[in-house]
Amino acid sequence: MSDNKKPSGLKFSPWWISGALILMFIVLNIFNSSGGIEDPTKISSSKFDELLNSGQIEKVIVYNKVQAEAFLTPAALKDKANKKVAQDLFGAVNKGPHYITEFPDAQNLENKLIKAQSEKKLKDYDFKTKDDWSGYIINFLPMLILIGVWLYFMRRMSGGGAGGGGGQIFNIGKSRAKLFDEKSEVKTTFKDVAGLEGAKEEVQEIVEFLKNPEKYTVLGGKIPKGALLVGPPGTGKTLLAKAVAGEAKVPFFSLSGSDFVEMFVGVGASRVRDLFKQAKEKSPAIIFIDEIDAVGRARGKNNMSGGNDERENTLNQLLTEMDGFGTNTHVIVLAATNRADVLDKALMRAGRFDRQIYVDLPDIRERKEIFEVHLAPLKKVEGLDTDFLAKQTPGFSGADIANVCNEAALIAARNNKTAVDKQDFLDAVDRIVGGLEKKNKIVTPAEKRAIAVHEAGHATVSWMLEHAAPLIKVTIVPRGQSLGAAWYLPEERLIVRPDQMLDEMCATMGGRAAEKVIFDTISTGALSDLEKVTKQARAMVTIYGLNEKLGNITYYDSSGQSEYSFSKPYSEDTAITIDKEISLLIEGQYQRAIEILKENKDKLLQLADILIEKEVIFKDDLETIFGKRPYQIDSEENTEFTA
Repeated sequence: MSDNKKPSGLKFSPWWISGALILMFIVLNIFNSSGGIEDPTKISSSKFDELLNSGQIEKVIVYNKVQAEAFLTPAALKDKANKKVAQDLFGAVNKGPHYITEFPDAQNLENKLIKAQSEKKLKDYDFKTKDDWSGYIINFLPMLILIGVWLYFMRRMSGGGAGGGGGQIFNIGKSRAKLFDEKSEVKTTFKDVAGLEGAKEEVQEIVEFLKNPEKYTVLGGKIPKGALLVGPPGTGKTLLAKAVAGEAKVPFFSLSGSDFVEMFVGVGASRVRDLFKQAKEKSPAIIFIDEIDAVGRARGKNNMSGGNDERENTLNQLLTEMDGFGTNTHVIVLAATNRADVLDKALMRAGRFDRQIYVDLPDIRERKEIFEVHLAPLKKVEGLDTDFLAKQTPGFSGADIANVCNEAALIAARNNKTAVDKQDFLDAVDRIVGGLEKKNKIVTPAEKRAIAVHEAGHATVSWMLEHAAPLIKVTIVPRGQSLGAAWYLPEERLIVRPDQMLDEMCATMGGRAAEKVIFDTISTGALSDLEKVTKQARAMVTIYGLNEKLGNITYYDSSGQSEYSFSKPYSEDTAITIDKEISLLIEGQYQRAIEILKENKDKLLQLADILIEKEVIFKDDLETIFGKRPYQIDSEENTEFTA
C-alpha cells in the first residue's frame, strides 16, 4: 500500500477570515434589525403584563433596569399559546428565559412585580446588571474588518514574509536580498558555465580577490569595488553570478534592481543602506544586483514624475554606499544589465564599477561547449555531432540553445522515439526560428505557385552571387507568420564590406524580383524582405558611412542619448539625400536580381515546379538544376532563416 497521501482539495486562504467576519456581521445585523427574522421570545410590554396578571410567569430577572426576562410556569408551558417557546432547538424542554421584553420605566416595572408577588401571581424576581458584548461587537466589527484587510494588503505589498525582515509592514525598509553562504546548497559552479572564457576569467579573479586578498594587496594593489556584466539577453550573465555564489566560500547577497523600488517614499534608499550594512557585517562578501537598470537609469531623464523621484533617491543612496566603504571592507558589487547605455554615468565611473565585463553571444566553438552542457541530461542517440549543431545555430544565445535542446526532446517524445536524434534538433531549430508549421492553412493553387516562385527566386539569386549566403533548405509550408521560408548558411563575419552587404540585399530582393519576372506583377508577400533590406540600406548610409554621396560620416549615437531627443542629428536637406540614397541602393539591387533571374528563368521555373511538388527542397536539388555553386565559400557554415 502506498504511503503517499492525496493532497486535500481545499487550501486555506486568508480571505476566508475576512469572509467569515463579514458574514457574521451580516447575520448579527439581520437578527438585531427590526426587519429581520421574527424572534418568538421577544414580546411587547402589554403581552408581558397579560402573562404576569394571569399567573403564567414563575420568575422574572431584570437586567440593567431595562430588559426583563420571564420564566413561565410548567402549566403555562403546556398552553398552546406558548407552544413556540416550550421547546428549544433540539426538541427538549426549554428551561428559559421564555420571553424577553423591555421597559423604559424601571420604577413602574418594579411596582408591577411587587404587586404580582403579593397577589401570589409571581414566585420570584430579581434585578441584575450585565455587559452587552454583542453591541460592542456590532459597533466595532466593521472597523476591525477594515484594519484586518489593511494589514493583510500591507503584508502582501511588503513581501508576504519573504526576504527576511521584509515580511512585516514595520520592516518594509529592510533588504530583501537572498543570502547564499556555506550553509546554502548552491550547486552551480564555473564548470556549468560553458563558453564565456574571458568573462569567466574576470569573475574568477574576483573570487580569488576575496579568497586570498593578500596575494594582490601585498604589491600595493586594491581590490576592485564592483564589476558590471553587460551583454544581450540570454548570454549567461545571471548564470555567471550563480557560479560565483557556488565557487566563492563567502556570503553572497542576490537580488534584483526592482526589489529596491516600492510605492512608499524612502523605502528603496533604506533597503540599500540595510543591504550594505549586512554585507559589511559578513565581509568578505559579494552583492549581486540583477537588472540594475531598473534602479540605475540615468537621472534627470524623466522630469514628468514630479519633484521627488523615488528611483533617483534609491540610485543616489546606491552611489553613496558604493563610494562610501573603504577597500579594506572586502565587499564587491556584481551587477548585470543588457541596457548599459541607459545607466547613469556616475554609476559607471571607476571606483564604483571598476570593471565592465562584456558577455557577448557565443561563437561556434562556445556554442559547441554550451550544447555539450545542455545535452548531458538528455537521452540522445550515439555519435550525435555537436559540431553540426553548433553550425546550425548562428546568433543563438545560451538560453536559446537550452531551448533548442528542450524542444528537441519534446519533438522526439511527440514522435514516440526512444532517443533524441539529429533530425529532432533540426526540427527544433526550425520551430524556434521560423515558428510552428501550419499544414492545415488553406492556400489556393495560384497562391501556392506564387509562394514557390518567390522562394525559388531567393534560392536562385543567392546561389549565383559570390558573397550571398548559400541556401540549404527551402519550404513553402506556412510557418509562423510567413507563407514560405528559406534557410541559409551565412559566414560569421567580424567586419562586413559593401560588396558583401549589397550581395545579401540582392538575394533578399530575389523573391519580389522572381514575381516580377514570372508574373509581371508583384504582391504583398515581400514585406519581411523589404523590411530587412531597408534596415540594411539605412545602416550603410547613416551608420557605417559606406555611401559615396554622404561620405565618411555617421549619425549613430552609441551612448543611447539620442532616443531622448526630439530632433534629428542632420538637416532636412541631408534627410532628403539619405532617403534618395537608400532608395537608389534598394532599387539598384532589385534590378540586379531581375537581370540574374531573366538569365536563369528556365531554371527558376524548374526549381519552382519541384518546390510545388515536394514542398521542401534542399541544397542537393539546387545542385541538380544549377550545377556546382560558382562561388564556394570555404568557411564555417551556419543557419539563417529568411521568410
